[in-house]
Amino acid sequence: MLRKHVEFRKQKDIDNILNWQPPEVIQQYLSGGLCGYDLDGCPVWYDVIGPLDAKGLLLSATKQDLLRTKMRDCELIQRECACQTEKTGKKIETVTLIYDCEGLGLKHLWKPAVEAYGEFLCMFEENYPETLKRLFVVKAPKLFPVAYNLIKPFLSEDTRKKINVLGANWKEVLLKYISPDQVPVEYGGTMTDPDGDPKCKSKINYGGDIPKKYYVRDQVKQHYEHSVQISRGSSHQVEYEILFPGCVLRWQFMSDGSDIGFGIFLKTKMGERQRAGEMTEVLASQRYNAHLVPEDGTLTCSNPGIYVLRFDNTYSFIHAKKALDCTEPEKAVPPGPSWAFPPFRNPDPGPAWGEVWRSRWRRKGQGWR
Repeated sequence: MLRKHVEFRKQKDIDNILNWQPPEVIQQYLSGGLCGYDLDGCPVWYDVIGPLDAKGLLLSATKQDLLRTKMRDCELIQRECACQTEKTGKKIETVTLIYDCEGLGLKHLWKPAVEAYGEFLCMFEENYPETLKRLFVVKAPKLFPVAYNLIKPFLSEDTRKKINVLGANWKEVLLKYISPDQVPVEYGGTMTDPDGDPKCKSKINYGGDIPKKYYVRDQVKQHYEHSVQISRGSSHQVEYEILFPGCVLRWQFMSDGSDIGFGIFLKTKMGERQRAGEMTEVLASQRYNAHLVPEDGTLTCSNPGIYVLRFDNTYSFIHAKKALDCTEPEKAVPPGPSWAFPPFRNPDPGPAWGEVWRSRWRRKGQGWR
């Protein structure tokens, strides 16, 4: 498990994640935040569910950016624990979570949102299993048991035992574990912001409905034009030959109607098509909600060789999918259901770097492979 965690930190660049800034829409509308400490000196994190616009977030930011933001939150909590350890002189390694479920509704049970949250819970369980001290659920509506049953499979037995669903006396219960001056007035304590705000909005983000100006799908759809059909139960591969280590691959893709799998592999044999299991996995294959928001990313290739971008439709036994590719983003997309990607676009390099870029990679063959 330790080896897996070390690989996770390396692959996600966790050691530098606190230097990364989430997209503006996530910073403004993803609810939650650190606020105060419990009686043992452990930090307290609030998640405010009701105002959270889960669908708006997934239409405005990639799932990977959302997951990366939650990873960043986990590292923020660990950094705060380290600061508390130094400040109090006793070892602080855990966090108290307060889930405010007032306003939880069917909009929060949207399938892509539940799946994304499930991925976060799996990541949390695998890489931060001992971080949770206790979790209080407050103001739970009648729909809460339904929501809990949807995420329960992602939780370990140990985590489930730490969950406390509080009743009408939830404010009194919280104050048994947290001093009143460490609890916002909104949650039964005496803490306010310097300006007197009882919700302590300088520490806790309360989310809200996301303006449609942040929605990104329609803004980028016009960039795709070439297409290829991917049959149900099959996959599609695009090969690139990397001539020198250190070359950066850049990609962007999207889909209509449903998600798509994507991963990057390094071929172990030249000249013949290989199955995923026969190649070296470079970027773990996973399913992306690219029908909601285009996915993009970069990879610094540490070794020369043939890199394969593999788009996976093997899990779909009903729907075929159409891929679109364009290297000239100014041209429009052909109409109709599709999923698309311009795999590697040089983002306006200077002349010198442009020459290096062109010399270090080239597409294998002509057309789709």
